[in-house]
Amino acid sequence: MRATTVLIAVACLVATAVPLATALAAAHTGEVTKETTGRPEKIPHRIPKVDTPVEVDGVLDEQVWNEALVMGVNTEVRPGENVPAPVETDMYLAYSETHFFVAFKANDPDPSKIRARLCDRDRIWDDEYVIIGIDTFNDQRGSFEFACNPLGIQADVAEGVYGSGMSWDAIWDSAGQINGEGYVVEMAIPFSSLRFQRAEGEQTWGLDAVRSYPRDVRHHIGLYARDRDDACYFCQMEKLVGFEGATPGRNIEIDPTVSAIRAQEREDFPDGDFVDSESSEELGLTGHWGITPNIMFSGAVNPDFSQIEADVFQLDVNRRYAFWYPERRPFFLKGAGIFERLYTRSIADPLWGAKISGKEGKNGMGALAAEDAMTNLIFPSAQGSDVTSLDQRSTAVALRYTRDFGESSNLGVVLDGRSGTDYYNGMGGLQGDIWFTKSHALFFHALGSLTDYPDSVAVEYDQPLEEFDGSSFAFSLNQMTSGLDWYISGGQRDTGFRHDLGYVPSVGYRDADLGWGYTWQEDSTNWWTMLNLGSGYEYQEETDGTLMEQGYTFWGNYQGQKQSFLNVHGWIGEDVYSGEKFDTWNVGYDTGFWPTGSVFLLVYGRFAHTIDYSNVQPGDQIRITPNVEWKLGKHLEFDVAYTYERMDVDGGRLYTAGLAYAKVIYQFTSRAFLRGIVQHADYRYNLSLYDDEDMLPREQSLASQLLFSYKVNPRTVFYLGYSDGYYGDSETVLTQSGRTVFAKIGYAWVL
Repeated sequence: MRATTVLIAVACLVATAVPLATALAAAHTGEVTKETTGRPEKIPHRIPKVDTPVEVDGVLDEQVWNEALVMGVNTEVRPGENVPAPVETDMYLAYSETHFFVAFKANDPDPSKIRARLCDRDRIWDDEYVIIGIDTFNDQRGSFEFACNPLGIQADVAEGVYGSGMSWDAIWDSAGQINGEGYVVEMAIPFSSLRFQRAEGEQTWGLDAVRSYPRDVRHHIGLYARDRDDACYFCQMEKLVGFEGATPGRNIEIDPTVSAIRAQEREDFPDGDFVDSESSEELGLTGHWGITPNIMFSGAVNPDFSQIEADVFQLDVNRRYAFWYPERRPFFLKGAGIFERLYTRSIADPLWGAKISGKEGKNGMGALAAEDAMTNLIFPSAQGSDVTSLDQRSTAVALRYTRDFGESSNLGVVLDGRSGTDYYNGMGGLQGDIWFTKSHALFFHALGSLTDYPDSVAVEYDQPLEEFDGSSFAFSLNQMTSGLDWYISGGQRDTGFRHDLGYVPSVGYRDADLGWGYTWQEDSTNWWTMLNLGSGYEYQEETDGTLMEQGYTFWGNYQGQKQSFLNVHGWIGEDVYSGEKFDTWNVGYDTGFWPTGSVFLLVYGRFAHTIDYSNVQPGDQIRITPNVEWKLGKHLEFDVAYTYERMDVDGGRLYTAGLAYAKVIYQFTSRAFLRGIVQHADYRYNLSLYDDEDMLPREQSLASQLLFSYKVNPRTVFYLGYSDGYYGDSETVLTQSGRTVFAKIGYAWVL
């Protein structure tokens, strides 16, 4: 059964969802509006249109800046609550038919203390920076955000329905210069890098700006006073009116890539010779077309889905569920905000892909299709999860539709399907965010699925031999204020529920949680600037009524001088595993501070009386990870971490695990860097305490990567790299098992 057929089948599960969505929207008479929330009415600021050129060099000597709208960014919103800022900042705004122009003058009484280093784009957040956020649809549900450090290094973020957080990358120009009065940042953002309303006349956009000013504490200085009891950030934005005649042009981007790879593996490990395992040169092509200013189409043939930075090692000893990995591949990140619940890392090796997304009025939509050269599967259960890969192609399709109502509420329909040879999975249903007041909201989903695995896979992994179905329902009712928060949540996920295009590591349970927290805040002169305490109760059982866990949670959070923080969270209660009940507790923590502006110290870890899942017995576990980041001058950065974990049981030390990580980066210019990464994992087991006869007393692995990068923009790039891997155990010394050399050239051709 192909993916389109799966979607038709799943559509039957959600045939009542759209009428229900319409009914809920119509019945929502208590809509959250400015009248019901008491939010002040924002008087729009008019942005001027200009027709003179701008040279983006960090010097505001063009006529544009004399004509621009000037707004003060002078209200400290954190840690102080709407108090005068310790420094003055002015923001300048203008637009032409093709570009949105932004500049900041950031004054500083002592420019020698300005924190600014050369780095790769999107890595500026430890520096000082200025950032502008624009809600181009003026719908209070998302924003595009553009940031620069004082040297003009870029970062960009797409929030809410607009994108995928810091992973979103746009093409725009920026520059910055430090001077005797502080620093100046200049930005030119082409409308082709945005999506906005389709309108003949003027438009109104939401607007915010922030200057982040780190000294003993990190001051966040905003464009306007914030209501901390209003959980809708986008609803509080200032309004900007203008943009008549703004156009994205042809809004076509073509990104050809050329990549080459040669990989070798050691034959008959550990004594054999290296033989070629992969040697190829590939041409790829990805294209983006703004069909209208608010609808974007992306397509790729033999696409560049390469992932330049390897996944960070994770300790996998005594774990129950499959790991989650973040998405880094450009094709999936563009316009990803609409595709909530889609875990695109499940599409492992696509041969082609196509995607369309956009928003028209109150309606948001998205559709994605891809053909995968392999099919990765997670087999979830209440007690744990297994993973495998089918040696077959599969076709994946994802569809999304959302409908806005009220000031910030929405309801949506989701449909996902994937199919291959004797395999298919389809999932669909309804999800929504309903705001009753500016601080009270209900989040929920109701989903169903149909699945059929190949018989051989079903037998091997103890899955149903015939087609099976399942459902998932969950809700969370929340109060979010500056002081008292509380939540009530619950749900059920059937044993037969599967979402193979999502991350679902466990099924076959129902749960209920409730809890509260309270936050105290002080200004930047106090030894602490934020304290938060809270606790909750959690109950979880299998769908047949068998207890899984019940107990109490607690947490505490602190922030203070030297940008210090301490977060503590814990649990005490009962856990049931493999039919046995255990009294368990754990305390996790992470704490860190900046002793200087160039050194960051972090420690995180966990102490627990928990379960040895391999042998079904209680054990005492310790995990600790110290981490040091050292920024030496404007060019060099070191990052070193080591994770130590051990577990003791009645018979003695069960295992010891260590994971070492080291990264060094030399940033030649804003465009070029050289990076080296080394990771080493070492596991030692006490075999007398295990029943598994195939285990070895020691296993270790080593991976390294050296990468040179030259990046004009996110898609005009050159990479040259080398990586290798080593493996060793109690019978084999650490021996090189594979090595790879790779290169890639990509070019963004914007029409």
